[in-house]
Amino acid sequence: MRRLTPTTLTILTCLGLAACSPSVPDSGAGVGFDNYDNYDPNRRAAVDAQLQGRTNVQPPAGGFGTSGSAAGTGTGGGGDVAEMAARALGTETNSGATPIQASPSNPAPQVVSNNVGISGEQDFDAVSGERSIEQDAALIAQNRAQYQVIQPGAVPQRQGNEGPNIVAYALQTTNAVGQPLYRRSTFASKEKEARNCRAYASDDLAQEAFLAAGGPEKDREGLDADGDGFACRWNPSVFRSVRG
Repeated sequence: MRRLTPTTLTILTCLGLAACSPSVPDSGAGVGFDNYDNYDPNRRAAVDAQLQGRTNVQPPAGGFGTSGSAAGTGTGGGGDVAEMAARALGTETNSGATPIQASPSNPAPQVVSNNVGISGEQDFDAVSGERSIEQDAALIAQNRAQYQVIQPGAVPQRQGNEGPNIVAYALQTTNAVGQPLYRRSTFASKEKEARNCRAYASDDLAQEAFLAAGGPEKDREGLDADGDGFACRWNPSVFRSVRG
């Protein structure tokens, strides 16, 4: 017996594997591994056959009845199905409430002729129905008798020494803010003025203290560095505008 060489065994193995593997289809043959010229007529024929099968379907000879569906649903007949459908529709649209039927026999809606909170004094028809012209004249006379005119009185005067009046001082002066009229010390400055003004809650109080300490001629508190006669940021224009 002749011995097989390794090369011969390798060749025989490759031949056996090639015989067992399936054939590779032609990838360029077209749709469905076939020629497209054959595929298109076959596809059209299949579609035409399906369409003809649908159009040729005939309805049952006895027609469609509600007996079969009624038996399947457990109801007694077509009338019961219609009644259930109508009842379901009424529940959906009215939320279970009974709808109001429009009928000529229904009572007319109540019309509100007048609101209690609205006066009818400007309506001649309404007033004439409530009282006569004589009664209306008496009511007008009664209202006029109760009418009182309060005359303006004099402004009360200040009692005692209550300090300087900054309103009167603003009306007496005519110079503008920042316009110097009075001589100040060479040591006076806006920085010292701003520091001294922090001791007062408002510019009005600072102006009162400035006048009480000898202002505007003297500035003992250091509140008027520019010598205009107005302490800190006090402005007399507010009071002058009231005068006119």
